[in-house]
Amino acid sequence: MSRPGVLLPVNGHNFGSQGGPPRVVVWEWLNEHGRWRPYTATVCHHIENALREDGRGRVLRQVDAQLTPYVIDLQTMHQYRQDTGTIRPVRRNLFEASSAPGKGIVWEWENDAGSWTPYDTEICIAIQNAYEKHHPYLDLTTLGFCYLVHFHSMCQVNRQTHRKRRLRRRMDLAYPLTMGSIPKSQSWPVGSGSGLPCSCPQCLLVNSTRAASNAILASQRIKFHLVPPPALPPPPPPLIYPPGLRQSNTYSGGAAGWGRTGEGVRSTGGIRNGSGFSRSQSVPGTAPYPGQNNLNRPGEQRTSGSSSRASIPPGVPALPVKNLNGSGPVHPALAGMTGILMCAAGLPVCLTRAPKPILHPPPVSKEDIKPVSGISGICRKTKKKHLKKSKNPEEVVRRYIQKVKSPPDEDCTICMERLVTASGYDGVLSHRGLRAELVGKLGKCNHMYHVLCLVAMYNNGNKDGSLQCPTCKAIYGEKTGTQPPGKMEFHVIPHSLPGYSESKTIRIVYDIPSGMQGPEHPNPGKKFTARGFPRHCYLPDNDKGRKVLRLLLAAWERRLIFAIGTSSTTGESNTVVWNEIHHKTEFGSNLTGHGYPDNNYLDNILAELHRQGVMEERSLPY
Repeated sequence: MSRPGVLLPVNGHNFGSQGGPPRVVVWEWLNEHGRWRPYTATVCHHIENALREDGRGRVLRQVDAQLTPYVIDLQTMHQYRQDTGTIRPVRRNLFEASSAPGKGIVWEWENDAGSWTPYDTEICIAIQNAYEKHHPYLDLTTLGFCYLVHFHSMCQVNRQTHRKRRLRRRMDLAYPLTMGSIPKSQSWPVGSGSGLPCSCPQCLLVNSTRAASNAILASQRIKFHLVPPPALPPPPPPLIYPPGLRQSNTYSGGAAGWGRTGEGVRSTGGIRNGSGFSRSQSVPGTAPYPGQNNLNRPGEQRTSGSSSRASIPPGVPALPVKNLNGSGPVHPALAGMTGILMCAAGLPVCLTRAPKPILHPPPVSKEDIKPVSGISGICRKTKKKHLKKSKNPEEVVRRYIQKVKSPPDEDCTICMERLVTASGYDGVLSHRGLRAELVGKLGKCNHMYHVLCLVAMYNNGNKDGSLQCPTCKAIYGEKTGTQPPGKMEFHVIPHSLPGYSESKTIRIVYDIPSGMQGPEHPNPGKKFTARGFPRHCYLPDNDKGRKVLRLLLAAWERRLIFAIGTSSTTGESNTVVWNEIHHKTEFGSNLTGHGYPDNNYLDNILAELHRQGVMEERSLPY
């Protein structure tokens, strides 16, 4: 547990008091349901260290890989997500040092995915208090939740639906203690341990967005008025926020929240910043005008004696927020957040509507759908994998290696012991007639390893009779995967992809239902989810496109296209994810990088299939 520090106010936020008993600090963020969710104790220690050092921002990936895209700005008390531009308020909450966070006790409930979710801090403290007093159960109704927590059976019961969920109590790192406040903020950004400004992209993002957000605080001294329109002119275009961002009114604390959307949003409500300052729809004495906003459109500068727009010199051009689809030099999230914050501060911003990705082709009738030339049928199904009789691991390894009588004095890259010494798995694995000093050389690539290390590597894999060199990834035998059961459909539609105007299009439809994980999966016996199915993918209907399709059919049979793991997009575990063979899911554009035109895509996917061992067009039952 960290030693209590001395904390001073930072930018109007009071982070501590002089004197008094020590308190435990829990940093929390506001979710879309209006509930404050706690960061882990490790993250809270990281943020507290930032307060003691300089009171500025922190990149959360330094302590938690799952929080890689997130940055906390302690000046504005907001959490920024760099890849989507989402902004959420954060707060620093103090509790008794003897409470559950101070003891490192975390109460969690089991969610539908089979993983564990921590309770809100107040609920965790209430549960721990009841547990320490040996109460048989705790009714959470007084805290706003219709649940009963039973300590004897360690379960949570919904009072209305009577659904039960498991809960658990575990020990973790204790949250930090505090007494007092931090030294005054220094002049250099976070991360500059040597006293020089940090130039990493995350810190540049923090400092750039903080500079823009500080303009909001200064705008409290500016009075905004809407200019009454001239007599019945055509209404101006609606205010379009930066692509992928929309205004959210879910936050009751007065902080501006932004979420993902594919549509532009009209300026219909007040915009509030973290300090409670708001700019309302209209001002007494002025006539509201439908769709009117106080942003200057490109090429225009409004002037009026009753408008504070005159405070901006007429020669100041609007700031263009350009290339928000990621093609420009400015990070999309940085450009989007900067535009929003400058807009809220009353500064002129030129915002444009983002082009929408074209994900699907125009509707196609059944009569227009044709089979792919040279490939019979339009569907392939895979059933539940039946485990074959396990092959002897030693026999599989010996099939692909040659014995080395005099190995070189270099490391075995599996156990990191020298090849001239015994394997690091000596004593961990025992095989009759297999000496720990025995070294083998793989036939294709000539890389050398302890034979016992290769056996251990095979035992830790899919046990399908194949072996993959850990150095160069060369595959020996036929590699198979752990893709769950599903269906793969394919046919030709009468539309052309961008860049392939002379060819029709092959559409592939993958459909995998949710189910239970088998013994070959990460968590046997647990449920797995299948989000976003059926998934539509596209290839040009030409010679190379049909070759890719045949190889994809081979990869589908070998269960290599999908796997069960953790989604890199949502962070959800125990779900179906792509397995290193990239597909084009965007039909008529390439705004997301998953569409056309892409002149290198067919060559790239052939290389990816090659790396998976799918190199020849197998004699499939066409």
